[in-house]
Amino acid sequence: MGVSESFWNSSLEELKQGYLRENEQFVCLLCGKKTEIGIIYPEDGVYYDAEKFMRRHIGRSHESVFDFLIGLDKKLTGLTDHQNSLLRLFHQGKSDSEIQEELSIGSASTIRNHRFVLKEKERQSKVFLAMMELLKDKDRHAPEIVSVHRTARMVDDRYNVTQDEADKALKKYFPDGTDGPLTKFTMKEKHKIIVMRELVKRFEIDRIYTEKEVNEILKTAYEDYAVIRRYMIEYGFLDRKPDGSQYWLKE
Repeated sequence: MGVSESFWNSSLEELKQGYLRENEQFVCLLCGKKTEIGIIYPEDGVYYDAEKFMRRHIGRSHESVFDFLIGLDKKLTGLTDHQNSLLRLFHQGKSDSEIQEELSIGSASTIRNHRFVLKEKERQSKVFLAMMELLKDKDRHAPEIVSVHRTARMVDDRYNVTQDEADKALKKYFPDGTDGPLTKFTMKEKHKIIVMRELVKRFEIDRIYTEKEVNEILKTAYEDYAVIRRYMIEYGFLDRKPDGSQYWLKE
């Protein structure tokens, strides 16, 4: 989604709290929702300033930052399914014996070993992160890579796109500008992803759409709107109810 760059470029502290401040606004790193400093937000008879309302939004819409992060694709977190399950249970405050029973793990010592492995992963991640930060000051030839949207499915080489490649593709397929019509949709899969990343900007976050409304929006870009709608669901940009009665942007 459009918040990908802010999400990946945020500091560790900003990522932990789930939002950052941009000028006179607080921006949710998890979905892009914004609150404006100086505005009071009423909810259930209580009034909140911009930052407190942003915190409430994260809890109400995403449960917690941890829940959001643990739900990311394994290629983004680097976690195995088993490690993901363990971290969820650790976060829930489960004891080793409860985890042992729930996951049918042989012994408590096995869980302690998993804790050790995760701690090692944390140490390695800190070292790697520090090296990559230091590398930014030296590697002046590294191309800027377009961030993978959070709800992407089957993350692979299709998402290996430089910003320069994306800019050229958008200029090619949207000759009248990205708010205008699309010339075609028969293109490389990675270019389809680039195009869909741009098309989601025509939708509003936290809004429910009917299928007709989705079609009307996509029709402004391409006459065969049904194929684009299908691709946007397949690639995790849009979601819908099984009966197709409601559509929304995936967060």
